[in-house]
Amino acid sequence: MAYEELSKSTIFPLGEKVEANFIGDAYLQMIFMDKTPLNARIGNVTFAPKSRNNWHSHNVGQVLLVTGGQGWYQEEGKAAKLLTSGDVVNIPPHVKHWHGATNDSWFVHLAITPGETEWFDPVDDAWFNALKNNETNN
Repeated sequence: MAYEELSKSTIFPLGEKVEANFIGDAYLQMIFMDKTPLNARIGNVTFAPKSRNNWHSHNVGQVLLVTGGQGWYQEEGKAAKLLTSGDVVNIPPHVKHWHGATNDSWFVHLAITPGETEWFDPVDDAWFNALKNNETNN
């Protein structure tokens, strides 16, 4: 999906480019920051092809609602899962994980995040590149 197509197919604006804790071009548009009634932030996160966030965890957990493109989600110690539009990922508290775009697709999701995020190391390039070679097998 080209950037022009992406901008016409998403509900929320692309947002600001984020660099801390991300590899590649990723953008964040916060769409809900109010502490009541949910006590959770909701952000629209857009990843350009090949971009991803660092390993991280959430003290209360997180929910991802995939709204466009194709991407990866991986919990530490488990195989990466290929995500597409309509997928929902429920991430338990304190589970170390990462998510991001595939090699050749933009990836967009809503991230519902109560509590705090703890950031860790970047996802190793060699590991990520091996995933790209096996996209259709997952």
